[in-house]
Amino acid sequence: MREMEARKPLLSSGHLRLLTFNLQVGIQTSAYHHYVTRSWQHFLPHPSRLKRLEVMGEVLGKFDVVGLQEVDGGSFRSSRINQVEYLATKAGFPSHFQQLNRNLGHIAQHSNGLLSRLVPSQIEEHRLPGAMPGRGAIHARFGDGPDALHIFVAHLALSHRGRVRQLNYLSDIIQPLRHVVVMGDLNCTPDQLHAHERFNAALPLHPVKPLLSYPSWQPRRALDHILLSQSLEAVDVQVLDHLFSDHLPIAVDLPLPAACLAAIRSSVK
Repeated sequence: MREMEARKPLLSSGHLRLLTFNLQVGIQTSAYHHYVTRSWQHFLPHPSRLKRLEVMGEVLGKFDVVGLQEVDGGSFRSSRINQVEYLATKAGFPSHFQQLNRNLGHIAQHSNGLLSRLVPSQIEEHRLPGAMPGRGAIHARFGDGPDALHIFVAHLALSHRGRVRQLNYLSDIIQPLRHVVVMGDLNCTPDQLHAHERFNAALPLHPVKPLLSYPSWQPRRALDHILLSQSLEAVDVQVLDHLFSDHLPIAVDLPLPAACLAAIRSSVK
């Protein structure tokens, strides 16, 4: 698991470096029994959490667009630190967005996050359907017109029935779009995604290479994904080293089609 080469000036090479990471609100998990012995950290602060965020920020800073799941929006458990904002500042991202999905008041602010070196032309929040509320997706558009780049950051349900409803929902949004990236903790394997005909019709799945990301200490399942529309093709796909969470980060180097790159460049001020 190697690091990507040093990042070149943004868009000068026509590439974007993307990363998705379920950071489990900064809880260090490296064995199954930690789900029990460290479960209290989902509700109470821990003095080492900030140090872990600092290390995460150093890694995230090597990328252009980062999608985050299970990030706290600034509650008691995170010592009132908005983790999306903190990581954006630490890693030097000029643009960030937090989607609050499950609001437990002062105790927890369960969120998705987007960090970007490009300022999106538009951001939309989607509340994903499900028997239990609290799942969402961020839709960021870069550039304007039919060749704009659309990046979705999503965290899907644990249940099969819930995921089917959520993938149906996303399929309706994605279907008319040309250049699309869906990244996040989708809580299902590539085989399960391929079995969803409606989603595959909207977004032919690339890359198909399985990337084992869970559990982080002994990866056996590919639950975290960066999926690309037919117009896009990654040239480098990697699983990064353990960053404390129970999930491993997934990264891709994404060359942009000329028309897509032109649409993005024309919108950059």
